[in-house]
Amino acid sequence: MSKPKVIHIDKNHPVLMDGLEKLGFENVIAYTDSLEDLLPKLSQYQGMILRSRFPIDQKVLDAATQLKFIGRVGAGLENIDLDSARSKNIHLIAAPEGNRNAVGEHALGLLLGLMNKLRLGHEKISKGEWLREAHRGWELEGKTVGLIGYGNTGKSFAKKLSGFNSVKVLCYDIKPNLGDQYAEQVSLNVLQEQAQVLSLHIPETKETLAMINAEFIENMHFPFWFINTARGKAVVTKDLVSGLKNGKVLGAGLDVLEYESSSFQSVFSASKPPEELRYLIQSEHVLLSPHVAGWTVESHIKLAQTIVDKVKALKLT
Repeated sequence: MSKPKVIHIDKNHPVLMDGLEKLGFENVIAYTDSLEDLLPKLSQYQGMILRSRFPIDQKVLDAATQLKFIGRVGAGLENIDLDSARSKNIHLIAAPEGNRNAVGEHALGLLLGLMNKLRLGHEKISKGEWLREAHRGWELEGKTVGLIGYGNTGKSFAKKLSGFNSVKVLCYDIKPNLGDQYAEQVSLNVLQEQAQVLSLHIPETKETLAMINAEFIENMHFPFWFINTARGKAVVTKDLVSGLKNGKVLGAGLDVLEYESSSFQSVFSASKPPEELRYLIQSEHVLLSPHVAGWTVESHIKLAQTIVDKVKALKLT
């Protein structure tokens, strides 16, 4: 009897492939195959493993007639047509548990880096300038941090903030009763009234697209530091830049950008980068990283093992 086959569209940690093999699956590598090449072959696979190389839309799902599960090695499922997949009784698996610690640590690193002007200090010293007063920073102690989204990464960040003295953490989420000993759940209005730091921990949905816009920024009572390790399209970049220019946004730590490709592999595909992107790159009040908050040596393994564990729980073999 032949083994059920799993197609791997993106490269992941060997733990994932080894784990699936031990569960009784045959792994098939398609790291470089185009979507056009894959479509005629998809009917032979019971499982699909991917990250973000291309979207899994209805055309793909219609071709994958034997598909039992899709495992996305990441926190979200926004590159999958969820309604079509569910209508076909395909199990959808993500792994937010696998990189939540990494994202929480990265968010904290961005925040501390901004508040202590680490980028600016490094740049000035590299030019031979030793300017102590110009690099006087701020302490996190005594500040109120607002989190939008209180799932895996939001909770991870909040837990880390609990180690600081007198830091109040508020969270807003569309789901009720998520607050815990690390964060008080409040309305969005209350969060905007009190937060001096704002950090996003939300998926990309119709509701979160362009959520952080000029109106939202204006409704923040205090000038604030802004952290985004979630999804770039949750932010209207031109409005964020305006906030940075007028001082309402004190600094922005961005691991994700509105201009990223759908595969998250680049923001430099355009021959002429948008003016707002050029501003972010040049601004001394901005700290950028290339969508790597959840991309650590440890999370690489954890993400893979999480997918294996969830496939095992399906009991398909």
